[in-house]
Amino acid sequence: MSTDVNNSAPLQASEGQPLEERGNNRSQRPESDAFKDFMGSKWAPSTAQAPAKAEVAVHAARRRRAISEKFQGERLVIPAGPLKVRSNDTDYRFRPHSGFAHLTGLGLDHEPEAVLVLEPTAESAGDDGGHHHATLYFRPLSGRDTPEFYANARYGEFWIGPRPTLPELNQLLDLDTADLSELEVAITKDAGVVGVGGMRIRLLREVDMNVDALVDTSRINTGVDLEESDKLDALLAEALSELRLLKDEWEIAEIKKAVAATINGFHEVVKVLPRAITHDRGERVVEGAFFARAREEGNDLGYDTIAAAGNNATILHWIRNNGRVNAGDLLLLDAGVEADSLYTADVTRTLPVNGSFSEIQRKIYQAVLDAADAGFAAAQPGAKFRDVHTAAVTVLAERLDEWGVLPVSLDEALSEHGQHHRRWMPHGTSHHLGLDVHDCAQAKRELYLDGILTEGMVFTIEPGLYFKNEDLAVPEEYRGIGIRIEDDILMTADGPVNLSAALPRKPDEVESWMAGIYSPTGE
Repeated sequence: MSTDVNNSAPLQASEGQPLEERGNNRSQRPESDAFKDFMGSKWAPSTAQAPAKAEVAVHAARRRRAISEKFQGERLVIPAGPLKVRSNDTDYRFRPHSGFAHLTGLGLDHEPEAVLVLEPTAESAGDDGGHHHATLYFRPLSGRDTPEFYANARYGEFWIGPRPTLPELNQLLDLDTADLSELEVAITKDAGVVGVGGMRIRLLREVDMNVDALVDTSRINTGVDLEESDKLDALLAEALSELRLLKDEWEIAEIKKAVAATINGFHEVVKVLPRAITHDRGERVVEGAFFARAREEGNDLGYDTIAAAGNNATILHWIRNNGRVNAGDLLLLDAGVEADSLYTADVTRTLPVNGSFSEIQRKIYQAVLDAADAGFAAAQPGAKFRDVHTAAVTVLAERLDEWGVLPVSLDEALSEHGQHHRRWMPHGTSHHLGLDVHDCAQAKRELYLDGILTEGMVFTIEPGLYFKNEDLAVPEEYRGIGIRIEDDILMTADGPVNLSAALPRKPDEVESWMAGIYSPTGE
């Protein structure tokens, strides 16, 4: 018993209600048998139609086949990941791990805690003549005669809507399914030290801590070396990432959808600029306009929108978006819509808020545009991925030298021991794009930075120049200007294709496009 310091009245001790049950105190749900019986009765049968096989199913099967070739004779465990708490008993909208989405074809939010298991088979006896048989383990829809239907706020149909049944996902994905309750046996059976009758497990780690614990416990109990297993698991993550370096035709179509929706989002932003100018947090007006389009046309944002006006545009990952948008500023908008398939676009434009570039803004903008064009020209089949960056930053260094900004000669700045120009362009010019905005991030260096540009790759080209207000190394007229131009590029056999080219890039075209959408003066 304790005492309240304000009135000295004794406080009653807890009556022993478990902590995990206290979150339900607010619901005041009846517990009578009569209520339970009534809740389980008088529901019309489902009228849902059996789903047709998804277009992505054949592509996902091909991806699983490729992974099967790399890890013959080993059990592969790829979790989707669990729901993540945002605040107390409310969760973030669920998004599966990209490796899981790639191998199953599942997007959206209906498979939290699901796990894909690839079970080794006799040689060429697996799916599609491969070396594994794939099964998707997930929590299926519970019947309306079960308490979960109305009592479980996280999974019950009454609360969150229907989930797919095992047969429905089997038909949709052409992939065997099983109840999540069978997962533990599926993962741990026959596990142990290879060479003495045990089965090696490779796990996509740090996606679902419960699955990590299950696999690690099995390894400990069977004498498997955990340190060595971590290395083997890392190779699986690496392989799953590298598998996404080349996009198939279905993936390319999804990225094009995401880019088209993103361009529509940029149009919406230009429409709201007059209101953004009048708002104390005009950047939030911009952010909200784009987000609305992302939710209308896609699943969500591919990443947090950067809506940076004025000096905020010199902050590379400015996502607070709580600043003013002034008429004479530039607005750097870096945003992407994520399609329902979870593929995302990643586009940046820098817009004059009042519809016209000033002379100095236009000069810096043109330098960045020239750098982007140089990167695009360098992005040819057979070139190295890093060549795009080299071409773009060389142009920027040349402009900085022409403007008298470099503290050393151009040659010294471009040398490995120099790099002074990178003060104003500190990030890379390109990254792969797909299910993740920075896709394929676990790929080996020799396949990424030193990789050869190949048909089917999708990546960005995004040079920029950032002159901060407090940067005394540049002329005062440059300060507070941040400019980035970013496009999404598809590599084809004939060369690069700019997927986001429909969004104006040249300064005159940007001004003309904006003038056709709104009048910044309200006229």
